[in-house]
Amino acid sequence: MRPALLLPVLLLTLACSSKLERGKAEDLIRKDYPVVIPVTVPEKASATKGSPEHLRLGALKENLDKSGWFDTTVQTEGDRKSFTFRLKADAPKMIKAAPKGFSLPAAEATFVRAIRMEPTREGARVTYEIRLEKPTAQFPLFQTLHPDAKVGQTKQRHATFERRRGSWELTGTDEAFRKAE
Repeated sequence: MRPALLLPVLLLTLACSSKLERGKAEDLIRKDYPVVIPVTVPEKASATKGSPEHLRLGALKENLDKSGWFDTTVQTEGDRKSFTFRLKADAPKMIKAAPKGFSLPAAEATFVRAIRMEPTREGARVTYEIRLEKPTAQFPLFQTLHPDAKVGQTKQRHATFERRRGSWELTGTDEAFRKAE
């Protein structure tokens, strides 16, 4: 092989064989955090008296009555209770419209660290940890829905990376929540 062709081939081989470094992966993932962990408030819901759903709706009503952000009404129809939640005009802007209701922040999840990196045919798969932090006044509602949730608890998430145009790019994660604003 000619020496003039050897240099580009050698550079291409080095570029293709370089591994994703842990620090680079963490930097790329960290940009998408913190994320908001929400509690969804339905506009209207009903449940049979004494059922777990009825208890959850009762706890939701009690918490929202304390906040003063919602007008709540309860109607009894036989063995069912119907709950209606309406957002007040002076409610904080952090409460967002959601399909069939409203979304309130309950806590944040922050990036902790990458714990495992595996090469794949397309690039790399990274397993990383997030931590539940900064609970809000609605965190008890979140715990009603997820009794095992505790502040400081860590969970694993996964990210995929691909090598494109000589550099590593984050192509996706399995994070279900949106970035904090």
